[in-house]
Amino acid sequence: MEFLSEYGMFVAKAVTTVIAILVVTSVVLASGGRGRRTGKRGTVRVSKLNEHFEELRDSLREVVLDKESLKSLRKEEKKQAKANKKEAKAVRKNPADNHSDNSSTVGSSKRVYVINFKGNIAADAVVCLREEISAILSLATRDDEVLVRLESPGGMVHAYGLASSQLVRLKHAQIPLTICVDKVAASGGYMMACLADKLVAAPFAIIGSIGVLVQLPNFHRALKKHEVDYEIISAGEYKRTLTTFGEITEKGRDKVREDVETIHGIFKHWVKEHRPSVDIDKISTGETWLGSQAKERYMVDEIRTSDECILSACETADVFEVEYELPKSIQEKLGAAFESAIEKGFSQLVNQPNNDKFQ
Repeated sequence: MEFLSEYGMFVAKAVTTVIAILVVTSVVLASGGRGRRTGKRGTVRVSKLNEHFEELRDSLREVVLDKESLKSLRKEEKKQAKANKKEAKAVRKNPADNHSDNSSTVGSSKRVYVINFKGNIAADAVVCLREEISAILSLATRDDEVLVRLESPGGMVHAYGLASSQLVRLKHAQIPLTICVDKVAASGGYMMACLADKLVAAPFAIIGSIGVLVQLPNFHRALKKHEVDYEIISAGEYKRTLTTFGEITEKGRDKVREDVETIHGIFKHWVKEHRPSVDIDKISTGETWLGSQAKERYMVDEIRTSDECILSACETADVFEVEYELPKSIQEKLGAAFESAIEKGFSQLVNQPNNDKFQ
């Protein structure tokens, strides 16, 4: 038993040492790459999702169908494709005669642009979002559509305000906007999501949290106990209200509370303006709901996954995924890889007890 105990301590120390080395290395590499993007622009990567799904389908057919069935199916598809090409050509020659409401016509001129937004507290993804939307606006028409796959637990008000403003650019251009939430769109995430002409959520997606939060630790009493002074020199009565080390006064606390209520009021007005069917007083309590519950409260329009929406769009339109990629130095790539490894390892350590519990 003593050997096992010593061995366990050795393993724990080794793991701790490795993690510490990885953390320091990733920080050094990431900081070494900062400031090296001066004058460089990212690139827009566009992929046609219709072709991607066709490749998946063909791969499955090759294995599942017998040769005769596969041959017959391909022959029928070529025949249909030829007919569609002929019809599309006729439409281009005589566009005024195309009054058909049959939206299932393959070869339709409609395009659907898919962009992804995965938000963090600082909404850093807005850097790419603004470029993706700028690229789309240079080509898209009112007959097209933009589909945003949105995932965000919320964060800073000003950051998500900017992200929301990027989506407003699509509204001003009168381009239909569909937003799909597969996992979470809460707080600032819902601030963005409510702009959609059609808001779609997965059944267990987390929706809501229409509230405002300010929190920070305060060490004033600890500093006072150890006779450490902390000075703040400022101009303006409310330049500093709540601070980490300064004494929190009732006047300062009241001012922050007033600011929070003001921002909350603006947030509620924003949601009500873009989702007029909601009972804003009932949903602006800071609570969150699952997708199906949110639909009952008119916070979303439809219960589906983004996969269903995109596959459906592929039947009637050309669907393109648009991604803006920023150039990364070798140091940044290595730093990101280290950070990802650390995050994955930490997640496994934290979740292991829970995983064992439900096996």
